[in-house]
Amino acid sequence: MHGQYPRLLEEEFASSTQSTLWLSKASLKGETEGLIVAAQDQALNTRYREKKIHKRRIDGRCRMCIKFDETIDHIVAGCLVLAKKEYIERHNKVCAQVHFNLCQEYGIDVGTSKWYEHQQKPVTESADGDVTILWDYSVRTDRQINANRPDIILRRKKDKCLLIDVSIPTDRNVAMKEAEKRLKYKDLEIEVSRMWKTKTKVIPFVIGATGVISKGFKELTKELPGRHSLLTAQKSAVIGTAGILRKVLN
Repeated sequence: MHGQYPRLLEEEFASSTQSTLWLSKASLKGETEGLIVAAQDQALNTRYREKKIHKRRIDGRCRMCIKFDETIDHIVAGCLVLAKKEYIERHNKVCAQVHFNLCQEYGIDVGTSKWYEHQQKPVTESADGDVTILWDYSVRTDRQINANRPDIILRRKKDKCLLIDVSIPTDRNVAMKEAEKRLKYKDLEIEVSRMWKTKTKVIPFVIGATGVISKGFKELTKELPGRHSLLTAQKSAVIGTAGILRKVLN
């Protein structure tokens, strides 16, 4: 099972340089680094590994949901039980950074200078009323659109509208998730462009659970106003994943 992660970084979609940025520059504790690297190398003692590799007579299903094989991929991004809280908390940490940076760019006072203390409001406006930032907000449209609630909507009256949606899937699913986000919000993109008479674009903000970044991620983030640190977002996602692994495997 070893060597899967290096082979993944050789895939056409993956940026090997950016995907390992957290390991070289995030200054994480050695324990956390070791845990994530072991997860990348499929070397953690999941129930599936104990059953298939060590040939122990145990139930190989996930100890949380008791439905699917307890693999690393399942724990970090595929368990229905963990999805109710743990995945949401990890996701919201990354979202908070994006929202905070957008507010900073347009001079919106959020009451703190630290992104991790930032409390998002459903609707935030700049002082001149030219910029509106919507958080987890359902857009009312003239025709029914099921996917009408991206994580963040940035509306600039004189320019364009951005539909930003964050996702932290398994590393191997990063490219697929980016494409999925674009397709999911395509109808909303078209409808918002028509209703608000502005150019609209979907921005999928996708980081793999153990740090994998696509080659197109940097270009996508250039569309976002403000200063957005890939390292900070990646570090947050990785720390969240480490917390989930500890909680389950311990």
